[in-house]
Amino acid sequence: MPEDRPALAATLMVGALCMLSLQDSLVKLASADVSLWQFQTLRAVCNLTMLFVLSRFIWGNASAYPKRFWTVALRSCFLIGAMLCFFGAIPFLSLSEVAAGLYVFPLFVAVLSALFLGEHVGPRRIMAVVTGFAGTLLILKPASASFQWVSLVPVMAGLFYAATVLTTRKLCREESPATLALGVSVAFVTVGGLGLIVMETVKPAALAASWPYLFVGWNPLRLETAAIILVCSMLNLAANIGLARAYQSAESSWLAPFDYSYLIFATFWGVVMWGDVPDLLSFTGMAMIAGSGCYVAWRERRESRLRQVDLNRALR
Repeated sequence: MPEDRPALAATLMVGALCMLSLQDSLVKLASADVSLWQFQTLRAVCNLTMLFVLSRFIWGNASAYPKRFWTVALRSCFLIGAMLCFFGAIPFLSLSEVAAGLYVFPLFVAVLSALFLGEHVGPRRIMAVVTGFAGTLLILKPASASFQWVSLVPVMAGLFYAATVLTTRKLCREESPATLALGVSVAFVTVGGLGLIVMETVKPAALAASWPYLFVGWNPLRLETAAIILVCSMLNLAANIGLARAYQSAESSWLAPFDYSYLIFATFWGVVMWGDVPDLLSFTGMAMIAGSGCYVAWRERRESRLRQVDLNRALR
């Protein structure tokens, strides 16, 4: 198993999240001209082209082939679910709102670890999870007149992304970042292509009139939009390779505080590009989500160290 390198992992994490936040801002910019399915398909085709070039001329032909196909496929499916929910909500919400919904994923990691991996979740971690979800409610404001049901979609993205994180750490640690990026790109081409075929075949006119980003297939592609998709592809590929290597290089609990830098980057781009300044309740909710997520990570790291100490004593 590869050796942990926490400093490298943290650097890769912050750099990758900065690139992803910029990509997500560009997606919001392009969403008026392309559909979700069109964007995902074209970006994935660009990713596959660049992966082929990198694999053929830089990494070597064998570097992109998975060691365990089904674990890479499972991870790709979870990440596809996360990204479809995330990008599906981007045109309808501010970038900071979408980011805050996604970033309940560390709390889902704690819940899924208890349900499927048998990890113990004590009362303190339960309180942290409750606090994090309370922060989410402050951002979503479900009791207000401005609440939209689409606000729940990024939270679903957080659930899928939590499953992606656990799968990467537990099942895909020995896979190369190129392999993981290839799996996601192939899955996006498949799902995006199917979405295009369905929308072009069914043509749901009523839904397309109200939700063109979700229920339209292919739109005429302008040069400026094509350039945005290409830039998004480069940012996405570099960021996903960086994130995969980061999660392979250090424990998820160590990386958790750095992961919340995305909220800062997303808020920054939202203010600069769209003038979306979060209100006080939203800032408070973000702080509660970040604080509870970091606490859960700290508890996991502490318990992991205690288990290692007990194991070392038992082996003496």
